[in-house]
Amino acid sequence: MVRLTPELIEDSFQYINPVKEYELCLRGYKIGLIENLGATLNQFDTIDFSDNEIRRLDGFPLMTKIKSLLLNNNKIQYVGQNLNQFLPNIENLVMINNNIEELTEIDNLSSLKSLKYLSLLRNPVAALKHYRLYTIYRIPSLRVLDFKRIRDKERQEAQKLYKGKKLKKSEVPRTFVPGEQLDKLSLNQPGAENGQKQQRVERAQPSKEDIDAIRLAISQAKSIEEIEQLNAMLRSGIIPSHLKQRVADDAAKNNQSMVEDE
Repeated sequence: MVRLTPELIEDSFQYINPVKEYELCLRGYKIGLIENLGATLNQFDTIDFSDNEIRRLDGFPLMTKIKSLLLNNNKIQYVGQNLNQFLPNIENLVMINNNIEELTEIDNLSSLKSLKYLSLLRNPVAALKHYRLYTIYRIPSLRVLDFKRIRDKERQEAQKLYKGKKLKKSEVPRTFVPGEQLDKLSLNQPGAENGQKQQRVERAQPSKEDIDAIRLAISQAKSIEEIEQLNAMLRSGIIPSHLKQRVADDAAKNNQSMVEDE
């Protein structure tokens, strides 16, 4: 396991990402603990911690500039308390394929008052009954959860279900999702490590096709919320296949028009 040292931070790739944010790339180092981020001098809008061994979401100094944290494919199980004191302006938090199990960890995320986009896909917590409604209720600033826009009807449903109630850990309901294996169980099986690697979400630099897909979708967006959701997808590096297909279909139509004109 590698320590996140000031030297590692200084030597890591730093660049302007496709949504014009200054990003620090710390992915794939096998970092086990978030520490020493004071060495960033609060310069970055986005930090990518994907593909490491991080188990806790904490250890941040005051970082007023950070808007996006990408923590895909780690081992995060616990969320620190009072994160808003250290990340007061964070808007986008992507933690796909981690080990968060309990809705009580959502309670800790609720301190992030500026959080608009959250993804906990491929975490055990996402299989719990009422996970979506509970998260919507506990984090009222959210606009998009797991890349799906939150609708007024869902907010009303969440208020009706949870207003005035405090969910105890022992009362957390669980729902089995057929065909889905939780990482915590599968890791004990032979060959599980390779299987887990195959299931991980890869985030490479977006290709030209990916960026074209997002640009096309943005040009056809009907609301500011939809545009912001598309920007969040681009930050996370996860471009839905239907957007790519839309670009392919559009290109095919243009080619057909050219043939007909000839």
